[in-house]
Amino acid sequence: MEPLCRNLDFKPTHCSPISTKFMKSASLPCLSHRLSCLNRWRSKNRGGLMATCAWHKPDSETQRLSSRELMTSLGKGLFGFAAAAAAFASVCCDSPALAESLTVAFPVSRAREVNTVQRTLVEAWGLIRETFVDPTFNHQDWDSKLQQTMVEMFPLRSADAAYTKISGMLSTLGDPFTRIVSPKEYQSFRIGNDGNLQGVGLFITAEPKTGHLVVLSCVEGSPAERAGLHDGDELMEINGEMVDGIDSEAAAQKLRGRAGTAVTIKVQSSKASGSDSSIREVKVPREYIKLSPLSSAIIPHRTADGHLTKTGYVKLSAFSQTAAADMEHAIHEMESQDVQAYILDLRNNPGGLVKAGLDVAQIWLDGDETLVNTIDRDGNMSPISMIDGHAITHDPLVVLVNEGSASASEILAGALHDNGRAILVGHKTFGKGKIQSVTELHDGSALFVTVAKYLSPALHDIDQVGISPDVQCTADMLNSPKDWSFKEKSSVSSLEADSCIMVAEHELDIQQSKGTAS
Repeated sequence: MEPLCRNLDFKPTHCSPISTKFMKSASLPCLSHRLSCLNRWRSKNRGGLMATCAWHKPDSETQRLSSRELMTSLGKGLFGFAAAAAAFASVCCDSPALAESLTVAFPVSRAREVNTVQRTLVEAWGLIRETFVDPTFNHQDWDSKLQQTMVEMFPLRSADAAYTKISGMLSTLGDPFTRIVSPKEYQSFRIGNDGNLQGVGLFITAEPKTGHLVVLSCVEGSPAERAGLHDGDELMEINGEMVDGIDSEAAAQKLRGRAGTAVTIKVQSSKASGSDSSIREVKVPREYIKLSPLSSAIIPHRTADGHLTKTGYVKLSAFSQTAAADMEHAIHEMESQDVQAYILDLRNNPGGLVKAGLDVAQIWLDGDETLVNTIDRDGNMSPISMIDGHAITHDPLVVLVNEGSASASEILAGALHDNGRAILVGHKTFGKGKIQSVTELHDGSALFVTVAKYLSPALHDIDQVGISPDVQCTADMLNSPKDWSFKEKSSVSSLEADSCIMVAEHELDIQQSKGTAS
């Protein structure tokens, strides 16, 4: 899940509030980098750099450098990394003056590629210092962490090894969602959110309590689904390499690759545990995966009194940049065909762009409804609300969720449920209630930082708790084929025998019999 930030569009900008014409914004931290170095000098005996710096609200007498100017200066050797470290303690918006200073000293690597990653380390350290949701940094001295990591990085000779040191520093925060990805990995991440990639069609995540990598869902019809991989399966090896200690994006990068190649995956089945028989190895071909996030169908439905109605079924598999526009188009089309009720299927939707989830919520809601509440690092809660929203339809709505519904899916489900717009049917959701910012760093890598927690509009805590549905249903597949009118890639065999959809139809009948439009 990604941030409530302008850099959702993957521009190298810093964190700013959500701002759309529909929403009132929650004020999340913006970053303004300023540097005021009182003294700086080169250590003759160590070949390293040292600086004593102070950060405060700049005035006309303060030397000012933008972050871009600072990075350019560092590249030319004009300033030490210690000076850069102080630069990333920012002045945010209209905050009062800060009177704090820091002295750090460390050697600068002679290996050019490691030197580049040292600059990246300073950027990452500073962004964490200013925005990470836990201001205690997991009860450790974050300033000394910079110096320690820089010293450990000094003898290294490769960028990969240096990035590993940054990852190790970030792991001490105790948050698996705060991580750094290399330039190549970040490019793949951007492509995936644009809706196209070459890979096996597998959504994976780090299980918050254990850090183990587990399958959230498979893209429908993808090589991963055909290979029999299921939500909850734990990844153990990729091409013979253990995945312990690597984050979900690094693992996803290993799974991606040129179409026509294959990857070997060892998993432990979620259906059994504690036995060798539950561990299996599968060779999965890579293909072009079209992450079209939406499929739809019109379901002829006969009510208890024999009246024939039409139910619109919309399945959203991920929150990409096109999700809201695709859904708006699908709803308009089904409204033109006299659909009288809707089922929104968010099962096994692992999330994606938070802003896309909020945009989808606005398709179904009116007025100035609160969509989600954010809690910043200081414990301040801010609602994110629509402004004069106008729903496309007021027809009854049921939302399907399960343990694979995470992040933006939970935000959307919570917004529709707590505002009285939808009934939730299925199983308790995954429970990821944290928001990440994504910032592209100077070398093309990207830093994912957990900057806030969120609560549902009714102030329900979601993180590691999940959302419980109003009505439980099993995933049993029944042998009762029906006449469906399908759009795009919906699976006939799955839909016509899906017991949860039948439960949803029953709930819609109840809503319609009461004359309610949710």
